[in-house]
Amino acid sequence: MPVDISWIPGDSDLLVTIVAGLVVIGGVGAALIGRNRQAPPREAPPRRDDAAATAAPTVEEAEAPEETVEAVETPEAVDHRFGRLRRRVGTTFGQSLLAIFRRGALSQDDWDELEETLLMADVGAAATDELLADLKARLKAEPDGDPRALLRAALLDVVDPALDRSLALGAPGDGELHSAIVVGVNGVGKTTTVGKLARVLVAEDRTVVLGAADTFRAAAADQLETWGARVGVPVVRAHVDGADPASVAYEAADRARTDAAEVLLVDTAGRLQNKQGLMDELGKIVRVVSKVSPPKEVLLVLDATTGQNGLTQARVFGQVAPLTGIVLTKLDGTAKGGIVLAVQGELGVPVKFVGLGEGADDLAPFDPAGFVDSLLGE
Repeated sequence: MPVDISWIPGDSDLLVTIVAGLVVIGGVGAALIGRNRQAPPREAPPRRDDAAATAAPTVEEAEAPEETVEAVETPEAVDHRFGRLRRRVGTTFGQSLLAIFRRGALSQDDWDELEETLLMADVGAAATDELLADLKARLKAEPDGDPRALLRAALLDVVDPALDRSLALGAPGDGELHSAIVVGVNGVGKTTTVGKLARVLVAEDRTVVLGAADTFRAAAADQLETWGARVGVPVVRAHVDGADPASVAYEAADRARTDAAEVLLVDTAGRLQNKQGLMDELGKIVRVVSKVSPPKEVLLVLDATTGQNGLTQARVFGQVAPLTGIVLTKLDGTAKGGIVLAVQGELGVPVKFVGLGEGADDLAPFDPAGFVDSLLGE
């Protein structure tokens, strides 16, 4: 509403200016009063001794990630592994043999059936002939003997409990470095076996270094590192893809010597273009490792489910490497079990370890008596 100032004497323009100024000042004051009424009371500043506790974190504190320490696993003790796992030996040929053998006086047809059963179980021709000859001799000597006892004794003779199945890697704490080279074609579980063997050795309180010398398969070194990390075992691998396997093996041996480790396990490539290439590569690895620690073990890994194909692999590796022992993987479920008898008869090399499952600690020292009992369902 306009203000009538015509009654005021004097300079009207000056009065208008004064009134307008008062109106502006009044509006600003009202606004300030309203804001003061709405604003919350200010908090008292922290005391001097609380300043450090309420201070904002520095950039380093705010961005520093939490450290996560992965727990190192303790592998299962080795002594009773086979006893725990023997029920997994998925064979039926032992029971089939026993059923035939219990018929009493065996006809020629029965002996033919026995031979066929053994061959179908991948026992192999040589081991089959040996086992049948032994059974005939036992039946002749003890015609009224217990069939199960006679069959068990014959199978044990073929498996040969007298063979030394221990790893020639010295005793824990002997202060020496002992090396082992693991060979086998790709796909048999070779790298996994190396990792599981490391767990066996750690369970025996050994210090171990792993050499990832399978440089032709990119995933092999990663897989081995995973196994090593789980039990706190260092892994030496190639710095570039496709590196010379022998150079990796030598670097691993040198690392093991520097660390004063007790055991070196070297994983090798399983697929080369020809037998000569395989021979050259394995020979080179053995030579360079021998400069640090001559290998005491050359272990051949075989897939128990491959049957006679596994025997062929064994023959090839037996020609190019001084094999000291066999590790049979996948001796559960679909495996027939006869490959144990065949490979020993073929190579004269003992089966030292068997894989009876997919668990990290399902690799066990081979127990001849336990194996035969599992075949017969005992």
